[in-house]
Amino acid sequence: MSKITAAITAVGGYVPDYVLSNQVLETLVDTNDEWITTRTGIKERRLLKEQGKGTSYLAIKAAQDLFKRGNINPAEIDLVIMATATPDMPVATTGVYVATQIGAVNAFAYDLSAACSSFLYGMSTAAAYIESGRYKKVLLIGADKMSSIIDYTDRATCIIFGDGGGAVLFEPNNEGLGLQDEFLRSDGIGREYLKIDAGGSILPASKQTVENSQHFVFQDGKTVFKYAVSGMADVSDKILQRNNLTKNDVDWLIAHQANKRIIDATASRMELDEEKVLVNIHKYGNTTSATLPLLLSDFEHKFKKGDNLIFAAFGGGFTWGSIYLKWAYNKQ
Repeated sequence: MSKITAAITAVGGYVPDYVLSNQVLETLVDTNDEWITTRTGIKERRLLKEQGKGTSYLAIKAAQDLFKRGNINPAEIDLVIMATATPDMPVATTGVYVATQIGAVNAFAYDLSAACSSFLYGMSTAAAYIESGRYKKVLLIGADKMSSIIDYTDRATCIIFGDGGGAVLFEPNNEGLGLQDEFLRSDGIGREYLKIDAGGSILPASKQTVENSQHFVFQDGKTVFKYAVSGMADVSDKILQRNNLTKNDVDWLIAHQANKRIIDATASRMELDEEKVLVNIHKYGNTTSATLPLLLSDFEHKFKKGDNLIFAAFGGGFTWGSIYLKWAYNKQ
């Protein structure tokens, strides 16, 4: 009997309608389109503006898109993994609510949080469930409403992040396709460089924390950039070496969309041609847990069965890693 591997068999994505362009940001903070584009590669980002709608809304929409595009019956899903850094609320798990709302009535669900690496870590987790033989259909969703934790008077962070959701379905494969290898890392040195100070168990919410704007994302941009460049490039190069892959063997780089310069540095380390590097950061900004599945959703039409995809991500904490996956289907 051939070994069971975990393959992606369907994808979906969703971004809100409202577009926050660089030109609009120029009216909010001291910045300009040229400065933002040169340093980040971002032209615009999408925001979920409707009152009462959170990350679950983005996740539900992405899952529904997957069901439609892949002709999937949600009742057949065994497990829903919700990768997010911005759950709807504390304690009540967002993934459970999402599973119920999308009709995954036979699935159990939970959240997985590893900052911008949440979806990448989720791929490892979903694949392990499939490879165990215990479950047949695992739905992995990456979604974040970053606008809910961004201070739009802080030009260091408000230019970077956007809202969005993406989803993939993992199923067993007997052809040797799907997830081939992973190299995942973490280091607590990053705790102070990318964080939200208040709202957790160390510093619970209070009138003072709200007045001090301590519930918004803080980022030491230069330090995070330095670690992200070296981290993503190192693990991507490592995954190639471990699997005896050359630049000619790689069909596509699926890199976390945090900063165009970080993406370029990773591709350069791998010596990849530009046409193999998939980019949509100019349209969405950094959607945190949603960047990788949104790339798959946007570029699904380009992938061919057997293509070698290299995933790479870096997130707060610090968390980072790379995954080597063989694509399992041709888009009809």
